[in-house]
Amino acid sequence: MSKAPSSKINNMSELKATCKSPANIAFIKYWGKTDPKTRVPQNNSISMCLSGLFSICTVEFRRGYYLDKIMFLDEKVVKKKERERIIAVLDRVRKLKKTKLKARVVTKNNFPKAVGIASSASGLSSVTFAACQALGLNLTKVELSKLCRLASGTACRSVPDGFVEWKKGTNTNDSYSVQIFPPDYWDIVDVVVIVSSEMKKISSTEGHALANTSPFQKSRLLGMPAQIKAIKKAMKEKNFTAFGQIIEQESLNMHAICLTSQPSILYWNPSTIRIMKDVQAWRQAYPDSRLESYFTIDAGSSVHIICQKKDKRRLVTRLKRTVGVEKIVVNQPSVGARIIDEHLF
Repeated sequence: MSKAPSSKINNMSELKATCKSPANIAFIKYWGKTDPKTRVPQNNSISMCLSGLFSICTVEFRRGYYLDKIMFLDEKVVKKKERERIIAVLDRVRKLKKTKLKARVVTKNNFPKAVGIASSASGLSSVTFAACQALGLNLTKVELSKLCRLASGTACRSVPDGFVEWKKGTNTNDSYSVQIFPPDYWDIVDVVVIVSSEMKKISSTEGHALANTSPFQKSRLLGMPAQIKAIKKAMKEKNFTAFGQIIEQESLNMHAICLTSQPSILYWNPSTIRIMKDVQAWRQAYPDSRLESYFTIDAGSSVHIICQKKDKRRLVTRLKRTVGVEKIVVNQPSVGARIIDEHLF
């Protein structure tokens, strides 16, 4: 059972804590970094925390540990890069607490990694929050968001509840995420369609590094303030049509950068494209069969389809008949990262 939300992370005498953190979907994408080391982005982004896709992580610091022990419950082997990123999180938290205690970390996802569902966001925010809680660090949500950003840029968006804006800032001290609307503000749904569990060949980190090689990146960034203003207006007014048109165009905009980078990046597969075309066709059908929904795609093959709650069942029924769909996950707007009582060990 999740503990009640708090602006502060509560102190604990026990050096063990577990965090459940959601993945998030970006409506306005973050693509390209001002500072790769601190993961400060080139533009603000707008996102929503997802109820059905999450990571759980338990962290325990103990004097009897001589090395950091890391385990993924859904994987036999922890890859070197993933281990290094988690240890970097632990080192940052240890530095803040001024301790050298080693830790045991056990984590799991309820969805596949590296398929365009922000697994690093949920995974590394849950590690960061659990480590801070285990050592009794008294951080605000803004401070926690900044710390999560150092682990994974999108992880900072999994800290606040509901609908979130990541303010790019000018440096590591003023780049963080804040809530713009609570989870219950708007009855929209994100139906995530997983078309392949195969991990993408080019990571998001590699993609960000190539963004500036696209001839269109500069134009995209120049138009970003207007995009942010327009989507906030649509969300405030709950204008679903305007909102949907913005997010779908923005998704194609980001992938145009990927396609025109040097070398180019293509995250889609044939099933991705089939679903994109279906979503557009369903909107243009005769009135009695018309279904208004819009797609958005992060750096992967999975398709996020945003619809109004009243259309959820019809959308899922159509997707179940679509060739190439491996799994469907229905998400409501969700709370952000939370400390829970049930440990993984």
